[in-house]
Amino acid sequence: MNSNELTRTGKDIATPVRTKEIINKYGFSLKKSLGQNFLIDLNILGKIVSAAGLDASRGALEIGPGIGALTEQLAKTAGKVVAVEIDQRLLPILGETLGGYSHVEVIHGDVLKLDLKEILATRFPRCEGISVVANLPYYVTTPIIMKLLEERLPLEHIVVMIQKEVADRMAAKPGTKDYGSLSIAVQYYCEPAVVTIVPKTVFIPQPNVDSAVIRLSLRKEPPVPVEDEGHFFEVVQAAFGQRRKTLVNNLMNRYPGRMARPEWEALLLDNAIEPQRRGETLSMEEFARLSNALLRTKCPD
Repeated sequence: MNSNELTRTGKDIATPVRTKEIINKYGFSLKKSLGQNFLIDLNILGKIVSAAGLDASRGALEIGPGIGALTEQLAKTAGKVVAVEIDQRLLPILGETLGGYSHVEVIHGDVLKLDLKEILATRFPRCEGISVVANLPYYVTTPIIMKLLEERLPLEHIVVMIQKEVADRMAAKPGTKDYGSLSIAVQYYCEPAVVTIVPKTVFIPQPNVDSAVIRLSLRKEPPVPVEDEGHFFEVVQAAFGQRRKTLVNNLMNRYPGRMARPEWEALLLDNAIEPQRRGETLSMEEFARLSNALLRTKCPD
């Protein structure tokens, strides 16, 4: 098979036969440490691309393209695709599998260390909108998503395939077992929606758990008024410090010496929050109200 034959076959990458053909051609060994599981289901890929709402006027930033299965499908829809790959061994493979797409660019690097604002500004000059679309490695899912959100990148959507358990936590509502600080952090920046569940059987090699595709639609403004975002997230973390403990106990543990118990209870009651509730029962609006009130409460000298 010559250097351009992989791109001339006309066969989609995301099939068992084609994926194994590419892996065998290069003698490529998948690294568990990089979370390399290649998707071999075109139907799932179609759902991912569709969820991103791409067209010829829009661009896609992909993280971890692997051998290019998702990249190939993005290239058929989006006007521009930029894929960031950390594993240098995959660069020559991507050079072949994506060689027929002039509007696809591959960057070698660690997405957690790259200047994504600069990449979006310089690599998508004529795009009306940009979305992140990716099959994320399990081991680094949360750091990547929080980087994308906290940097307030000019994105329309983040559509990613991640571990189902993590997707459930991101989309969870108050009062459920999956609701926690991650739920609030994600929902503060965007509106999450689980698109589809992905069985472990559609990967080479198979992971140990099922996955889910989640779409995070970026908000223009936070859903609640927060006077200090850093303090808001600190209070949220405190409330979930020990899930079995009441809200007042978790707050007293996080802010020792700040106030006596009766003062904490009065502060909570003044903000229509029962002190004996647990963190997982509070809505984002209640957390915002508590954070703002606590911010205005003077610390002892």
